[in-house]
Amino acid sequence: MSNKTKVLVTGLGVISPVGNTVDEMWSSIRNGVSGIGRITRFDPSRVDAKVAAEVKNFEVAKHVDPKEARRMALFTQYAVAAAKQAWQDAGLGAGGADPERVAVMLGNGIGGKEVDEEGYHILFERGPGRLSPMMIPKLIANEAAGNVSIALNAKGAVHTVVTACASGTDAIGIALDMIRAGRADVVIAGGTEATITEYCVGGFCSMKALSTKYNDTPDKACRPFDAGRDGFVMGEGAAVLILESEAHAKARNARVYAEVAGYGASGDAYHLTAPDPEASGAVRAITLALKDADVALEEVDYVNAHGTSTPLNDPMETKAVKAVFGAHAYKLKMSSTKSMTGHLLGAAGALEAAICSLSLKNGFYPPTINYTTPDPDCDLNCVPNTGIEAPMRVAISTSLGFGGHNGVLVFKAV
Repeated sequence: MSNKTKVLVTGLGVISPVGNTVDEMWSSIRNGVSGIGRITRFDPSRVDAKVAAEVKNFEVAKHVDPKEARRMALFTQYAVAAAKQAWQDAGLGAGGADPERVAVMLGNGIGGKEVDEEGYHILFERGPGRLSPMMIPKLIANEAAGNVSIALNAKGAVHTVVTACASGTDAIGIALDMIRAGRADVVIAGGTEATITEYCVGGFCSMKALSTKYNDTPDKACRPFDAGRDGFVMGEGAAVLILESEAHAKARNARVYAEVAGYGASGDAYHLTAPDPEASGAVRAITLALKDADVALEEVDYVNAHGTSTPLNDPMETKAVKAVFGAHAYKLKMSSTKSMTGHLLGAAGALEAAICSLSLKNGFYPPTINYTTPDPDCDLNCVPNTGIEAPMRVAISTSLGFGGHNGVLVFKAV
C-alpha cells in the first residue's frame, strides 16, 4: 500500500479548438467533432499546410479586463481564461485556499510568437526605438504562469515547464510531486499554446512535419494510426487542472473528477525531432509512471495516446504500449483525441489530461476519428470513429516531445 499523498483533480478549464468551456469541449469529444479547418489567422497561400485547429469565437473580454488583455500575448490570454474557469469549477472562491499554499505550474512550448513576428516587422521597418516596452513581457514563455498567479492571487511557487509537446504533461507531473512533497496544497497546473502564425507554420512545414495532403478536406487531415496519415495538424488553446491534496479537498468537501496517481518522465537521447524507433524512452516513461502509481498492467483500461498522426510517431507509440503491456495491450483501448483537437503542442498533454479525467468520471472511451485504412504497424484498438460507453478504472496519457522529452501521467477513477 502506497503512503504517498493522494492528489485529486477538483477543477477543469479549457479554451480549445473544440470548445471554450469544459462542457463544449467534452460534448465535441463524445460526438467525434473535428475542430480542424482552413487557416484563418493569416493568409496560408505561402505555406504548404493550409489547415489548423484554431480556437474559435474566443471573447477575451469575458475572462480578462480589456486593458489587461492588451498587455498579454494570445497564449497568456488563453491560459488566464482556462485557469479562471478551472478555479471557479473547483469552487475555490475567496478564502477557499491559503494563497501562499497555492502554486502555479504551466507548460508552454514556444511563447508569444505573434508578438515576436510583429516585433521583427517593427525592428526591420522602423527601427528598435519603435519597439513596444511590453514586447518582452508579452512574448516570454513564463508570462502565462505569472499572469495566472496575479489573476488568482496564487502566492506559492510559480513555474513554467518547457519540454516541447510534453510541456503540459510534465507541468502536471511536477505539480503532483510538489503536492506530495508538501510544498503546496493546491496547484493550478496545465499548459497553453498559441502558435498558428506564418512563422511557426512555415517552420514546421520546412521540417515536413505537418499534414499537407488534406488541405481541401481539413476535418480529415488528422488521422492517427490510419495508413493515410501524413503529418500532424497544429492546434492551439489552453487547459488547466486544479490539483489538490486529498486532505485539502476533503476539508472543503470538493467535487472530484479523478486522482492523478502517477508520473513518469524520460529522455530518448536519440534525436532532436524524430522519436527513437525502438521506443525505449517511451517504454521507460510509461513503466515509471505505472510504478509511481502502484498500478498493475491489467488494471489499465485506456491510453490517451500522443497519437500525432505522423508516419514515425504512431507505430513507435504502438510498439511502446505493446512492450510495456504485453498481451494486455490488445485488451486495452488506445485512442488519440488529437484526431479532433489537433496538436496543441505545449498544451496538448494538459488538454488530454482533462479528457482523461472526464473519461474516468463518465465511463467513456473517446474515439480516434478519421480512421479508415488499417496500418499493420498500428494494430491496437484505437476506438475507431465512435466512442465507447463503458466503465474505466485507470487511464494513462502519453506525451512525447521534440528533443526526446517523454512524459506520462496515470489517472485513477475515484
